[in-house]
Amino acid sequence: MRTRIPRSRLTLVPLAAAAITLFALAGCTSAPSGSGDSSSGDSSSAPADDSSADSGSDSSADATAALTTADSSLGTIVVDGEKMTVYMFDKDTQNATSSACSGQCAAAWPAVHADSDSPKVDGVTGKIGTITGTDGEKQLTLDGWPLYYYAADKAAGDTTGQGVGGVWWVLAPDGTKISG
Repeated sequence: MRTRIPRSRLTLVPLAAAAITLFALAGCTSAPSGSGDSSSGDSSSAPADDSSADSGSDSSADATAALTTADSSLGTIVVDGEKMTVYMFDKDTQNATSSACSGQCAAAWPAVHADSDSPKVDGVTGKIGTITGTDGEKQLTLDGWPLYYYAADKAAGDTTGQGVGGVWWVLAPDGTKISG
């Protein structure tokens, strides 16, 4: 004799699997947590700490830096403290107080969050600042450009977002886009 599983349980299994998958994907694509302070939409900036010109070093300072540099096939690029590549978006306005990337865009291109208005950098010479991102968190800026991760980058040093749609670019340490 076969045991019938109630239809309501059959519906729950795919829903539970989908929820687990979404949580797993969120863990893979989320940016470092910010402070959650969304009280101000004003842009703020701090001079970059250029005391170390040693790009790609594995010092303990790199592990705690919000932004640092790494060598890649595109040259020296800006990465976060975990060596994940950061990108700028051509549809953003330089020095604006908000991001042009929201909704589905933000799901594919999560903001690079900041823990403070003056995050620690290593080897990055461009002007560092923050804005309040579309998620209400502090979002890092470099040379006035809001910074993002690409959700499809899975490992440190991946640059699969370079040139996507002709509007997403990795950055040089001075904050200029690398479009080549």
